[in-house]
Amino acid sequence: MRALEWRADDAGMPPEIRIRRVYEKPEPADGTRVLVDRLWPRGLRKDAAALDEWAKDVAPSTELREWYGHDPAKFDEFRRRYLDELSRSGQRTALGRLRALASAGAPKPLTLLTATRDVEHSQAAVLAQILRQDVGEPGSDTGDAACWANLVCPECGAIESEGHRPGCSQAADGG
Repeated sequence: MRALEWRADDAGMPPEIRIRRVYEKPEPADGTRVLVDRLWPRGLRKDAAALDEWAKDVAPSTELREWYGHDPAKFDEFRRRYLDELSRSGQRTALGRLRALASAGAPKPLTLLTATRDVEHSQAAVLAQILRQDVGEPGSDTGDAACWANLVCPECGAIESEGHRPGCSQAADGG
C-alpha cells in the first residue's frame, strides 16, 4: 500500500494525517485511531480495532455508499457528492470533531481507518485531503472544510483551485 500521509517536520507543525485499513495491526505510530466507516467492519472485534473513536456520522450516506460500490471509475463523482454531504449540518459537525482531534493531537498523527480495500479511493482519502487542507499542509490554502467542499465543480468533480478536468464547460467559462 502506498503511504498516504503528510509528515510534520517538527513538533510545532500540524500532525500527520494517515490512512490505513482497520484490519491492519495497530501500531504505536498510528497516534489517534479513528474509524470513519458508517458500518462496523465485518469479523473485527472492537478490542482488536484499538480505536480512539468511531466517527460514523462523518461517513458517506448509505445511499451514496451503495451507489459508489467502491468502483474507482466512479471516484471523482463519489468525491463530489461526498463533499456535498459533508457541507450539511450533521456531517459538518462530525468533520469538525475530526479537525479538533487532528489539532489536539499534534504532533501525534491522526490515523483515519476504513474497512475499504482500496484506501486511495475511499471516503478516508477524501477526509484526509480535507484535514490536510485545514491544517495547512505546505502548498495548500487553509480554510473551513465546509467552505472548501463548496469549491468542487458540480460538473467535473474537480476541486476548482486545482483546475477543471478536460471537457468541463466550467473550464471554458473561466469558473
